[in-house]
Amino acid sequence: MAMPPARAPLQSLTEALALLLATVEPISATEVLATLDADGRVLAADVVSALQVPPQDNSSMDGYALRTVDVPAPGVEMPVSQRIAAGTSGAPLQPQTVARIFTGAPIPAGADAIVMQEDCLALAGSDAARVQVNVLPRSGQWIRRAGEDVASGAVVLAKGQRLGPAELGLAASIGMASLSVVKRPRVALFSTGDELVMPGTVAPQDMRAGAIYNSNRFFLNSLLRRMGCEVTDFGIVPDKLDATVQAMREASAAHDVILTSGGVSVGEEDHIKPAVQSLGNLDLMQIAIKPGKPFAHGKVGAAHFIGLPGNPVSSFVTFLLLVRPFLLRLQGVAAVAPVASKLRADFDWPRADKRQEFLRVRRNAQGGLDLFPNQSSGVLTSAVWADGLVDNPGGQTIQKGDMVRFISFAELLA
Repeated sequence: MAMPPARAPLQSLTEALALLLATVEPISATEVLATLDADGRVLAADVVSALQVPPQDNSSMDGYALRTVDVPAPGVEMPVSQRIAAGTSGAPLQPQTVARIFTGAPIPAGADAIVMQEDCLALAGSDAARVQVNVLPRSGQWIRRAGEDVASGAVVLAKGQRLGPAELGLAASIGMASLSVVKRPRVALFSTGDELVMPGTVAPQDMRAGAIYNSNRFFLNSLLRRMGCEVTDFGIVPDKLDATVQAMREASAAHDVILTSGGVSVGEEDHIKPAVQSLGNLDLMQIAIKPGKPFAHGKVGAAHFIGLPGNPVSSFVTFLLLVRPFLLRLQGVAAVAPVASKLRADFDWPRADKRQEFLRVRRNAQGGLDLFPNQSSGVLTSAVWADGLVDNPGGQTIQKGDMVRFISFAELLA
């Protein structure tokens, strides 16, 4: 009697991600957007400053500009010789006088320090405005130096930088009204499975036996858009080979990526595998992670194909761990690994799995992590309750008080 073929060993997440990223050729097409409209996009070229920021020495406080040599001790009284507001320019400072100055205003020639208004006393009853300086100033205090933020000719934002609020503000600070960015990845999204029902088409009480609402379509659509993708939703494709092949062929003609969920387990009877293989090539992976073991990648024409597991938490977590870095690299981002931190586990996890586990957890008021009680791959409420994942190595138990590797959803969903 013939023995069944031996299953290939499970691949580590690191190996699987390296293989996936090795297939990526970053998108070369670019477009120019108004800086105000470039949030979340990826720079296609370095942004070089044509000026220095700030353009001249300026005050970082409301107060008085003075010469430190004129204040040998606290309590010195001096007249106010001028008033300098932001957007104006003052005259050279006369010795033995101070200049009333406001935040952002240029430092007058001759002044070498700012004293905060809280450390001075405006004197009443004198013919000319006078102040008493009640601290001993240090040369350079409360002065922002020209170019201390940005030097002229410096690369302030590098090609491949994903743009957020701070990056857009920095670009605007050097006069960039528009930016060259990588075009959005075009992603075709669809689901297969006759058991799937779209919310709104059938009332809950009228659902047939075995039918389920298609939740994966909704969170995958949202995740793709957060990653800067242009999404075409093909909906639920009929569970037939010819319909699946037709959807794949149509999607591959105008998209960079085809993303599906369900039907990628080894040995599973479905139409995804033969449809992809009839039009291109397919690599079925079994990854040593929990949740999310089955994963598929291949090509349909020029388009990448990615098949996620069907269980909702498996699909959600696998997207974050594999598809997210893939899409970032497709847009030219070099650093695609999420940043993790060490936090204290306020729970026990005595049942070690051979696979690398990603546990849904939430930070508590004591600075530790609480565990969602049901870690099943079908319990999507765990992903809603949680604010991140514990990355637990295979074969590793956890005891209360252990320091564990925590990856925040704020990091993964940004």
